[in-house]
Amino acid sequence: MTVNDSPWPEGVPAWADITVPDLAAAQRFYGGLLGWEFTQGRPETGGYVTASVDGRRVAGLLPADGAAADAPAAWCVYLGVEDVTLATGHAVAAGAQLLAGPMTVLGLGDIAVLADPAGAVFGLWQSGTHTGWDVTDVPGAFVWAEQMSQQPDLSRRFYVDLFGYEATDMSAPDFTYTSLAVGGTPAVGVGGYGAGVGADVPAAWTWYVAVTDAEDAARRVPEVGGTVVSGPEDTPYGRLVLAQGPAGEVVALLEQAPPEVVA
Repeated sequence: MTVNDSPWPEGVPAWADITVPDLAAAQRFYGGLLGWEFTQGRPETGGYVTASVDGRRVAGLLPADGAAADAPAAWCVYLGVEDVTLATGHAVAAGAQLLAGPMTVLGLGDIAVLADPAGAVFGLWQSGTHTGWDVTDVPGAFVWAEQMSQQPDLSRRFYVDLFGYEATDMSAPDFTYTSLAVGGTPAVGVGGYGAGVGADVPAAWTWYVAVTDAEDAARRVPEVGGTVVSGPEDTPYGRLVLAQGPAGEVVALLEQAPPEVVA
């Protein structure tokens, strides 16, 4: 467990949120699956809901309206930055497309949303009074995030240039994957889709949420309105389930392996 009430370091995932067409369905899904509790924001937040585990913030949900109601739902992973305007300019100069911001959100922080050169959407978060998630590495909370695409070398160069990550190649003959660290601690991963993934599958960020029991999580996914995409399956880091929520969004559920057996 990592409990944190300070801004997350530059380049480290700090928050994730999603805009959904049916907020009630999303709350039933994530509340039933992960035990999230929900707090409605002030009226000026546009209906933003904060999810928590044992009183600690872990994610955000927002009801879609207007044109957003017809857009595909997807989780947005925000990477911590010290200066969102500076980081946004750097990202755009390196080939990213600015989708929203930079802007200040009610004094809570400053955000920008971009598409990286491979097309994966991600966010930047400069903490204000909201420093991001309060806890990680416990059931129901963030444990890992990665960007996968058809262009892993392009993506790796972009993110290393943007954040100065320390890159460790973890590739094997059948896949390409790089672990990107901050101060020696792994922060995110960047990889390439395997041969079984069609060339038309777009680049995307996926975040992993810890669960106590992958088998139980897979059983409950359809019961609370979602779909199991794959798994449970063994990985070097634990048992993994890939699921879709009620709006079709992807979320990875990981029953973490004990530290002593992680290879």
